[in-house]
Amino acid sequence: MRTTLPGRPKPTLATVATQAGVSAPTVSKVVNGRDDVAPETRARILAALEQLGYQSPLQRRAATEGVTVVEVVMDVLDSAYTTQVLNGILQFAAVEDVDIMVSVTGRPEPGRRSPERRAQRMLDEGRAGMIVVTSAFSEAQLQAFQRRRIPVVVIDPLNPPSSDVVSVGATNWAGGKAATEHLLELGHRRIAYIGGIERAECNQARLHGYMAALTARGVPVDPQYIVSGGRFRRDSGVAGLKALLGLENRPTAIFAGSDSIALGVLGEAAHHGLRVPGDISLIGFDGTIQGEESVPALTSVAQPLEEMGRAALRSLLRQARGEVLDSHRVELATQVIVRESTAPPAG
Repeated sequence: MRTTLPGRPKPTLATVATQAGVSAPTVSKVVNGRDDVAPETRARILAALEQLGYQSPLQRRAATEGVTVVEVVMDVLDSAYTTQVLNGILQFAAVEDVDIMVSVTGRPEPGRRSPERRAQRMLDEGRAGMIVVTSAFSEAQLQAFQRRRIPVVVIDPLNPPSSDVVSVGATNWAGGKAATEHLLELGHRRIAYIGGIERAECNQARLHGYMAALTARGVPVDPQYIVSGGRFRRDSGVAGLKALLGLENRPTAIFAGSDSIALGVLGEAAHHGLRVPGDISLIGFDGTIQGEESVPALTSVAQPLEEMGRAALRSLLRQARGEVLDSHRVELATQVIVRESTAPPAG
């Protein structure tokens, strides 16, 4: 609890240093996000800063401006997935009169701002919190924000975050099962799965849903039909189909772990003179506009991407207001959208 009262002098770095039992330069290092401070010392200084109500000049200026700003961090902005998630965030931000600042991580570069410095900068600039739609933030990086009590919401994380981090996703296992059941109901038995990032939680859930559907119908799970693409991108679909076409018993249907992977399969199938769905059926996962506009139109497991964005911002603003959330994990339902790329097997 902060002890600063109206009328009392604003706490200085020296005041915080005395409270924490360290030197003023050490406090300055923490305030400026420097990494060269021992974890125990950093925790003690952060506690003193909170207790005394210390605010840097940037924090005081941000507090007087009265504008709610939320940062959204993404890997890239060139995919239909991230675009639709961002649309949902922006729609809800307009309703709540919130400003959104978008940053793109891209590839890691030498000299990139450290997690401690980035977290402190967000605190100094008075941002309400951060929505993460990227694989680039590890648990250790998120802890830098948690130590400063900056609300963070992660959308579709690669791996399950700690129980105190709020995350938003879709019913990936149920979606994977439903996708495979759709192909089974059409009469397919040789069904392949081309996944994305192998270790990603969403990829594992979709794969296990696929396996569960096959097992429930008494169809053996053939390891040859499970291909890891390495990324949720078109090139994974291209490489995955090439691998599957080298098998003696080619699959008659493919479940792709994302629409982007499925579009890669679609393009590579045309390159080999294969008709979709005449020669091979194809179903994706995401329900993006790109899949809807492809030729043939892609059957897909639709995630409510815009609603995921809205749910993430809603949860973050509730945290920023000090509200207690009913659950730290939000999962929204998926739905199979049948279009033109799936049909019964030939013959």
